[in-house]
Amino acid sequence: MATAEKDAVIAELAEKFRSSSAAVLTEYRGLTVTQLAELRKNLRGNATYSVVKNTLTQRAAKEAGVESAFEGQFVGPNALVFVEDEGDPVETAKGLRNFAKDHPLLVIKGGILDGNPLSPEDIEKLAKLESREVLLGQLAGAMKAQLTQAAQLFNAPLSQTARVVDALRTKVEEEGPVATGAPEAATETTPEGGDEA
Repeated sequence: MATAEKDAVIAELAEKFRSSSAAVLTEYRGLTVTQLAELRKNLRGNATYSVVKNTLTQRAAKEAGVESAFEGQFVGPNALVFVEDEGDPVETAKGLRNFAKDHPLLVIKGGILDGNPLSPEDIEKLAKLESREVLLGQLAGAMKAQLTQAAQLFNAPLSQTARVVDALRTKVEEEGPVATGAPEAATETTPEGGDEA
């Protein structure tokens, strides 16, 4: 491969490292072309799966500033999974994990997520998360529950006041109106049998 070609490949890989939300390094030793095609098909829509040359990828990772996430891992036949902008890293991790269960020759070595290094164990944990749609649904449900609680909290004083007013109205109807103002002055009476002179 000519130097200009190598430089172009490095620049392209470095740009993919920078623009992807996640990247996972895998070893595919022993997998057939058909199995790799199946893996690419499973990841389609969330990520791309590309076989890479170790030396060029290592240089691209260094250029992109993510070489520490892959330190010492660029040995053997490797391929990179790049999660596209509209892709879901959780779904990609699930796809890789499920494929690796059926095809144990696929080895997940590590990766990056939003610039942070991921170990194979981290990728496994990521695969156990719910999908973005489920998490968004759960968040919406939790927000709706909080709004319902807030509405009940704001309505409680009004309904309590209405109950108190209703209870007072019922009491007044049962006992009659409450006298208001000063008591009437006592009328003067004359002693019995005595006439005034």
